[in-house]
Amino acid sequence: MISMMYSKIKSAKLIRFGSLILVCVLVTAGCSPLKIVNAIVPEGNVIADADHAYGSHPRQKLDIYQPANAETILPTIVFFYGGSWKRGNRLDYAFVGQALANQGFVVAVADYRTYPDVKFPTFVDDAADAVAWISKNAARFGGQSDDIHLIGHSAGAHIAAFLALDGSYLKNAGTDRSILGRWVGLAGPYAFYPSQVRSVRDIFADTPEDQARPITFADAGTPPALLLHGADDTTVLPKNSTQLAKALRDVGVKAHAFMYDGVGHAPMVLSLSPPFTGIAPTLNYATAFFKTGKVPVKTIEASR
Repeated sequence: MISMMYSKIKSAKLIRFGSLILVCVLVTAGCSPLKIVNAIVPEGNVIADADHAYGSHPRQKLDIYQPANAETILPTIVFFYGGSWKRGNRLDYAFVGQALANQGFVVAVADYRTYPDVKFPTFVDDAADAVAWISKNAARFGGQSDDIHLIGHSAGAHIAAFLALDGSYLKNAGTDRSILGRWVGLAGPYAFYPSQVRSVRDIFADTPEDQARPITFADAGTPPALLLHGADDTTVLPKNSTQLAKALRDVGVKAHAFMYDGVGHAPMVLSLSPPFTGIAPTLNYATAFFKTGKVPVKTIEASR
């Protein structure tokens, strides 16, 4: 039994190591990491429908991914990528849309305006407009127009958290939190103090600091949350997830936090898609949570 457990652990580590080595080798050769991921990830039986405008700005666009030949109305997910609120492109995250669509979801991958063109909270306003647009248009793509799930990584998880925790954003977009289902955050800075992070402090300089921290807004109206984090993340500390999960549970919201040993910041989003699912079971956990409200195994809390 011990030897079998050791073998499984060793195999998981080898898969994780091999996946990351593959990306690192191609990056060294001068390739963009996310373009590499999109090039090697299997598309599956997915239809991509690009360039839907949810606003008038060029950055206010989203792409839709849906399973081909779906016979029923499917759950809808909106994904927000990270990039320190400064950068990012929805095309680079096609692998996320494809991976989740292959699990039986209609998926929107949304752009939003970034710093220095805008500061907080404008990019959250954009995200709210994107979700409101999806609510009105999901049926066109075979998706549910309510119980819309959210998922985000890093800065995108911070944005998703604000939509889930602070009802004012969706209200200003012409709807409310009643359209939301559940949300998953990957390595989000939910409890950080912007003034203490030099590289992003100017993005939040026009806002009282607590108003830029999602944890401030934890209330009983927040949708159920699954917060996943790499235990070895030094970019966004894992305590952000455990602290927010506790704050939500304290007000009666169903919230889980799970730490993945040996995983850092960027691999969290990579692990959503083959061939990187060996890094961490993120896709499995997120899929199960979106479909059932449950996680596959008992949640483990850890603060590093």
